Amino acid sequence: MSQYLLRRLAQVVPVVLLVATLVFSLIHLIPGDPVELMLGDGARAADVEALRSSLGLDRPLGEQYLDFMKGLAVGDLGSSLHFRRPVTALLVESYPATLELAVASMAVALLIALPLGILAALRRDRFADHLSRFLSLLGVSMPNFWLGPMLILVFAIYWNLLPVSGRSGWASLVLPAITLGTALAGLLTRMVRSSLGEELHRPYVVTARAKGLLRWQAVVRHALRNALVPVVTIVGLQFGALLTGAIITETIFSWPGLGRLLIQAIRLRDYPLVQGCVLVIAVTYVLVNLVTDVMYAFLDPRIRYREEAA
Repeated sequence: MSQYLLRRLAQVVPVVLLVATLVFSLIHLIPGDPVELMLGDGARAADVEALRSSLGLDRPLGEQYLDFMKGLAVGDLGSSLHFRRPVTALLVESYPATLELAVASMAVALLIALPLGILAALRRDRFADHLSRFLSLLGVSMPNFWLGPMLILVFAIYWNLLPVSGRSGWASLVLPAITLGTALAGLLTRMVRSSLGEELHRPYVVTARAKGLLRWQAVVRHALRNALVPVVTIVGLQFGALLTGAIITETIFSWPGLGRLLIQAIRLRDYPLVQGCVLVIAVTYVLVNLVTDVMYAFLDPRIRYREEAA
């Protein structure tokens, strides 16, 4: 297992370097001059050039790239052009809110998807199965930008049960988590139903039943673990997607997370801050995939055995 983990870690390093290079290159292709945006249209040319020189934006792109990579090696992502604060400090302040929202959304999705998916697999082609498929289709069909305002209207404005926006405690987390977790719950429900339904007909499950195990015992002890292998893959990929998909939800609920900070940085043409936000999201996605691979190998040891043999 240690060799498998070291091999995966070695593969992450060049991916992170490539991601950092792409982020730097793409950000500088965005049209618009951040200096002119900061000073306004009526600024004098001398003032524009002075500010551009103080920010280092008048240097060749290659020099800016080398400085960016050197700073990245020591955790220095530069200073925000608009907030005049270190980008790392802004990211450290915003990232916990996004991570909290992503974890809560994933918890909502799993609490809905696992029971519904297992019930649908055990009651295939019955009422419970049809109901779970309808609910999963309904969850996937509702976009965040529609579901979020509807939840605000019902639970925050009409019934006055939950806060409209902000991050002021667990109550303010409920509506954003439900907004993000609903679509994911629909996807995971169908995955659990399909995967567990296939495992229930495997010979080892039939053998377990023949030895006297009750059906729920055979499902919990044997079938469910194997059925969760593809589900873990989807969960890992979707958890990374939650960090990027949270942009819309954070904007709707004024959640002070990384997605909202990214929108502000793009609107202000704040190159260093945009680079930092996109880079953190991309690196988080890579690390989540790494954890997913490790969990995948833990659930199915044949995977790491094949790689070690190769």
